Amino acid sequence: MLNFVNSFFKKLIRYIVLNNVSLEELEHRKSTNFRNRFIKLKNTTIDESFSYIEPFFFKQEGDFELLKIGKNVTLKKWCSLLMYKNSKLIIADNVFFNNYCSINCLEKIEIGENTLFGEGVKVYDHNHNHSFVANTLTIDRNEFSTAPIKIGRNCWIGSNVVILKGVEIGDNVIVGANCLIYKSIPANSTVKHSEVLIIN
Repeated sequence: MLNFVNSFFKKLIRYIVLNNVSLEELEHRKSTNFRNRFIKLKNTTIDESFSYIEPFFFKQEGDFELLKIGKNVTLKKWCSLLMYKNSKLIIADNVFFNNYCSINCLEKIEIGENTLFGEGVKVYDHNHNHSFVANTLTIDRNEFSTAPIKIGRNCWIGSNVVILKGVEIGDNVIVGANCLIYKSIPANSTVKHSEVLIIN
């Protein structure tokens, strides 16, 4: 493992030296490559200030309806964005995602400006369809129920928070670490803990 790490950094340094680029410029090139991948698509706007740190994952399942990423949006390592057919993802200016955040969009997710996500936050605007038949739970792997998510401006979403479909979080909200958010939260609120609902 140590040999692999040493080899990687040697190659990185060699690339920087030979191409006479700074690490900052290298990161900007990565962001530019991402923008170039989507900028020509209909209903896609990605500001040139958008930045991310590798590894970064973007997965597209079918043609999405809208992708809009505002100014100074930053994603740190191991973040992922997933968009399905006809979905809409809107990320306003100055939004920050810490490491390991995951946005999973089947219908619509909207995030207001100046909102900060701690590490490991997961946002899902969908649930697997499921049913109880003869006291047996059946879960459909490929069919989902969806409802849009809206997260307001100037929010702080703590580490390892999970936000589920149909939730609206108002402006100026703090959500403490490890909360499960399955109900809407009014503006100017602080959520310190949440209940875990267990179905027998």
